[in-house]
Amino acid sequence: MNKIFKTLTLAGLTIVMVSCGLGKKDDSAAVSEEEKATLVSTATAVMMEVPQTEIYSSTVEANAINNIAPQAPGRIQSIRADVGTFVARGQVLAIMDAAQLDQTRLKLINDSTELSRLRSLYEEGGVSKSDFDAVEMAYNVSRRSYNNLAENTYLRSPISGVVTARNYDRGDLYNGQPIFVVQQITPVKLHVGVSESDYTKVKLGNQVEITVDALPGRTFTGKINKIYPTMDAMTHTFITEILVQNADRVLRPGMFARVKVEFGINNSVVVPEEAVVKMQGSGQRCVYILQPDNTVESSLVKLGRHIEGMYEILEGVSEGDVVAAKGSSSLKDGSKVEVSNK
Repeated sequence: MNKIFKTLTLAGLTIVMVSCGLGKKDDSAAVSEEEKATLVSTATAVMMEVPQTEIYSSTVEANAINNIAPQAPGRIQSIRADVGTFVARGQVLAIMDAAQLDQTRLKLINDSTELSRLRSLYEEGGVSKSDFDAVEMAYNVSRRSYNNLAENTYLRSPISGVVTARNYDRGDLYNGQPIFVVQQITPVKLHVGVSESDYTKVKLGNQVEITVDALPGRTFTGKINKIYPTMDAMTHTFITEILVQNADRVLRPGMFARVKVEFGINNSVVVPEEAVVKMQGSGQRCVYILQPDNTVESSLVKLGRHIEGMYEILEGVSEGDVVAAKGSSSLKDGSKVEVSNK
């Protein structure tokens, strides 16, 4: 009986020992799997000149817009321009009914004649100064009334530009809507919202490059004409106004445009764009730096400009650091890597 028990006990110990041995073998395989190196290519962070260029979207606008209309309702006697007509400053675009103007002109002539007569008498001492002053005032009032009516009868363009709207025909009764809209397109202007971080870099008179989708292959030069004094609290941008001379009138209001602004050149560290990894669960970016023992450590980075497959690194990487490039997206702190020569 005892002999049988000893035999069973020995068998049980053997089974336990075999089972532990199998377990150790599995753990060893797992460790081996963890230590398997990730194949990556590497690049050295270098210092280079990085143009501080930004491209902004904008819309071409007229430099000035004028609504041409008389001061009071009246019949339109003549229309002398149409949509698309280029007009000069001071050019007559429409003539309103002139009956009231004619009456005022006759009164002005009478008041002018009376003033001339009394001036002669006043100089000879024939009338008092108060009588002469009253007649002179009446003449001045008539003259101002005539000039005002003339301005509102012969409607002239206050700017040189193109007629972009015409809302009446000859014989219509003007009732409040502008008869014409004239837009000045030499020059044109664009408004661009620039990041507040570039506020100190923007100067009046700086030149910018402009392209428009409607005119492929052409580049226009503008200059910063105005810098608005306040920041938008929501977007943290400020508005700059850019003027483009547009001498050939090819740029038209409403065109979509891209504005390229140069803020100078920085000497900065750059790395390939493949080396920059977006961290999961956040908007932060990091770069994996190769260590002497062929492991990597992550370093949070602050990005600058993106240029020709490279990123400017403002913080987080030093010149000469060797960083993981291709294959870096699967890495984590402490990962072993195998450097590919390809």
